[in-house]
Amino acid sequence: MRPIFDGHGDLALFAISYNRDQTATAEEINRREEGMTDTFGRGCAANSLPEMRRAGVGICQSSLAVRVADKARPTLRSDLNFATHHMAYAHAHGQLAYYRVLEQQGEVRLIDSAEEMNSQWQTWETATEEERLELPVGIIVSMECADPIVEPSQAELWWEDGLRSVMLSHFGHSQYAAGTGVTGPLTARGVELLAEFERLGMILDLSHTSEESFYESLDRFTGPVIASHNNCQALVPGDRQLSDDQIGRLIERGGVIGAVLDAWMLVPGWVHGTSRPEEVDMGAVADHIDHVCQLAGNSRHAAIGSDIGGTNHMPHDFRTTSDLQKLDSLLADRGYDDRDIDNIFHLNWLEFFRRELP
Repeated sequence: MRPIFDGHGDLALFAISYNRDQTATAEEINRREEGMTDTFGRGCAANSLPEMRRAGVGICQSSLAVRVADKARPTLRSDLNFATHHMAYAHAHGQLAYYRVLEQQGEVRLIDSAEEMNSQWQTWETATEEERLELPVGIIVSMECADPIVEPSQAELWWEDGLRSVMLSHFGHSQYAAGTGVTGPLTARGVELLAEFERLGMILDLSHTSEESFYESLDRFTGPVIASHNNCQALVPGDRQLSDDQIGRLIERGGVIGAVLDAWMLVPGWVHGTSRPEEVDMGAVADHIDHVCQLAGNSRHAAIGSDIGGTNHMPHDFRTTSDLQKLDSLLADRGYDDRDIDNIFHLNWLEFFRRELP
């Protein structure tokens, strides 16, 4: 089993919003949620800390996933939207507190520096599969939408709290940039925030960024850039996907692009609630990885950024995190050798974060 470095997960989001115990197995979670219909994806869990250990996931970027929608109805929160940035700030800190208590219990290890990452990976890589079942999973804290950063000057406090990677926007507009489903440039605050990121050494994650904000960010920001969970527009049209030119710009900057498992990003025409998992398999994930590698001319910029949600919108042959291992043979069938597959499974993310973490 190849060890995996996963570029994107949402452990705290599902714990706090779904009241889902991430120390339980997927089977246990789904048994507890059987028959529940209060929100999309109940009873379809595919990921948790035990599943990550069984799958060989030694390190994952895992998010603080909160955004602001000032017209959101003041209902009990079952989504990411909050009415003010102060409330988003508070909720994101709740997610951060969840990671911290998991660390206190030995479930995860929060990674702030390259030295800590190297130590975590060495422990993970030299352990047996049985020993890994008792080890903490390494977590690099990311932020999926910068709205919890109330103002640009607050970025330094988040950095001191261990935040290392940030997306300026998510779906819709944030106070800093345009995101998926909308168009537009960076805001004046977005320009100011990028200057703070550059000063701090924060990694800019261009996932979810609209095309105009994407290119402006690259022009204004000279620090490290990635796309933690993105697929290819050439294979599946849509503004959530990266065009070949965008992929090329990230490659030029030494970025890494994590392939994501959401079915609607894997095959054209997927409709939530109508399309069925049987319409897509893990081969489609390998296709998107291969496309990035073909554009780069090598395997040094493609990786995994699974964004594992529910099995109701994942490939039909993906039931738990362990099925990420199916990419091994799928890539080998496409002519990738062991070094290439290691690059994609973990080495590309490791080498990027070795360069860019403090």
